Amino acid sequence: MSRYFSISPEALHGLAQKDARLSWVMTRMDPPRREVMPDLFMALLYAITGQQVSGRAQATVWARLCAGLEEVTPQCVHMASMEQLRAFGLSLRKASYMKEAAARIVRGELEMAALPLLSDAAFCTALMALPGVGRWTAEMLLIFCLQRPDVFSYGDLGIHRGLRMLYGYQQIDRACFEICRQRYSPYATLASFYLWAVAGGALSELQDPSI
Repeated sequence: MSRYFSISPEALHGLAQKDARLSWVMTRMDPPRREVMPDLFMALLYAITGQQVSGRAQATVWARLCAGLEEVTPQCVHMASMEQLRAFGLSLRKASYMKEAAARIVRGELEMAALPLLSDAAFCTALMALPGVGRWTAEMLLIFCLQRPDVFSYGDLGIHRGLRMLYGYQQIDRACFEICRQRYSPYATLASFYLWAVAGGALSELQDPSI
């Protein structure tokens, strides 16, 4: 059964009070429903699978991987050969990223059960020590696995586009992004959901001024 990011009425109300322009957007959309993947190791591998490919390609390769492995666990990935992982449609680089992550967990160098107990910043630092995991990937795991409520990723192009469309900016520099992050806090993840929807064309009257 699919699981979705839990959004409370208090969060919806609280975010709507933060910014009049975003509140206007919220009145024109249903509350967002975003699927989450609670198993951190599976979520990590799913994120690696999706790097630099379309959503459709990610889904295809992920389905092959899940069907081809007995279980998507560190032990099973550690025991799988590179040839087996490549046969699912993974690049050599992605397969090596997965093997290295699994090996560190099996060797006890990375304790996955402890990671959800860390702060957002510490969690990102720990995950970024793995090959192939950058800040954006770690932040997406904070959202779509751990359901952290206050994540606003500067590296996400969709959020930048949503901000431009919402406020009419030509570009979003670091200072402007930080002002928005502080404005939306502690509901920045929920704001991200709405901005992604705006960036995807959910409201036809909002256009990207940079185009």
